[in-house]
Amino acid sequence: MIEVVRPGPLATVQDLGRPGHAHLGVPRSGAADERSSRLANRLVGNREDAAVVEFTLGGAALRFHARAWVAVTGGPVPVRVDGRAHGTNAPCFVPAGALVELGTPSSGLRSYLAVRGGLTVDEVLGSRSTDLLSGLGPSPLAAGDRLPVGPSDGLDDITVDVAPACTFPDAPVLRILPGPRDDWFSDDALATLTSTPYEVSADSNRVGVRLQGPPLTRARKGELSSEGMVTGSLQVPPSGLPIIFLADHPTTGGYPVVAVLASADVSIAAQLRPGQQIRFRL
Repeated sequence: MIEVVRPGPLATVQDLGRPGHAHLGVPRSGAADERSSRLANRLVGNREDAAVVEFTLGGAALRFHARAWVAVTGGPVPVRVDGRAHGTNAPCFVPAGALVELGTPSSGLRSYLAVRGGLTVDEVLGSRSTDLLSGLGPSPLAAGDRLPVGPSDGLDDITVDVAPACTFPDAPVLRILPGPRDDWFSDDALATLTSTPYEVSADSNRVGVRLQGPPLTRARKGELSSEGMVTGSLQVPPSGLPIIFLADHPTTGGYPVVAVLASADVSIAAQLRPGQQIRFRL
């Protein structure tokens, strides 16, 4: 059992989400930075889809009532076990009764803590993920919450001492493909999108990353009927300023999608901080 002593600005339980329910209006949700979540689980011998804790800007403390193996990945945070420093991207043994504390990441936005055996909070529609848009899954973590841990019997042995750390550049370049509704925009819209930097707005969350910069000009008036949306879509509302859809995005939308992120770059988008500048490349 793990007790939440301090959750930090935002901490949620996440796995790889609940795919297959979009036709019912249920988003996939799951870890925003799926790459880091999968790595954390591999480091402690779990299946990649085991539930982990996703922290936003760190600042958390967890009390372990039984000994455990954990790994922290994603945004690089100072990790201390009963006051003793430990690195990220590596398995870490936590004695019974120990306090694990996470500081503020030096880069990136979200960090992930996996515990051997996985977190076994109740499932909703086959997933333990917290979905902030629909409200499905467990509530965001609060002080005093207790998280059950599954058995480690039958899991893979822990064989890796440390994994290469992911880098989070100050001004990342995200790769895009033209979207299904790029014809709703002026001929120079994609050129504008790929030739000037955009800044991440403070009004961003697990639903999407709102951007500030040159607005994209519409070539067609009116609105679309609602249509399906995928993670990584760059949807453009009437303001002309794109929004990058992340894990908790709605399943449908009526604003046109000018471009879609390359799937490998969605994890990078999930680590963007407010005020950070980014560029797009076709």
